[in-house]
Amino acid sequence: MIRVLIVDDEALVRSGLRMILEAAGDMVVVGEARDGDEAVAAATRLRPQVVLMDVRMPGTDGLAAGARILTAPESPKLIMLTTFDLDEYVHEALRLGAVGFLLKDTPPRELAAAVRTVATGQAMLSPTVIKRLITSFADKAPSRAESARTLLSSLTAREEDVIRALARGLSNAEIGRELKLAEATVKAHVSRLLAKLGVANRVQAAILVHDADLG
Repeated sequence: MIRVLIVDDEALVRSGLRMILEAAGDMVVVGEARDGDEAVAAATRLRPQVVLMDVRMPGTDGLAAGARILTAPESPKLIMLTTFDLDEYVHEALRLGAVGFLLKDTPPRELAAAVRTVATGQAMLSPTVIKRLITSFADKAPSRAESARTLLSSLTAREEDVIRALARGLSNAEIGRELKLAEATVKAHVSRLLAKLGVANRVQAAILVHDADLG
């Protein structure tokens, strides 16, 4: 069972998320928190595998709490819940090391699938959020674009195919079907290209692609 901690200042949202996740059958909500301070304490005490946390809350917000949670030894995977008007928070959460971003209106099946994906160590970014991030980077500085192109030039042709598909929000299985590769092969390609590029996760790799105008 995947152990999940839910963090949101609205009781109704927490209740809805709990119902969705526990109905999936392979995950259990080990606790809930109403703000960032409660989230840090609960993560330390309950040791969840995944923390599903709202970005914007009264008091200690999701970013500040996430930074504290992710510095702990054997820290859980962090999925941030976001909305369209929070692009700047998504960028900061990326820098901190969050590996998942979902909109609050994500369909239940996709929400459960995202938790499973993140629990296995993969990053998860909603395709809708990817599009929003791409738009926010449209006015990037030339120096950043050139830096991204230089980094990406170290990739092999196959790795470039993989990262282009990854930047469109495709999962390993979807990339495999598109490129006619085994899912394990795609996973190996992703691991290698992340190491080559010096980025922490798929989301940061996708941003590099769009910085370089290769998406």
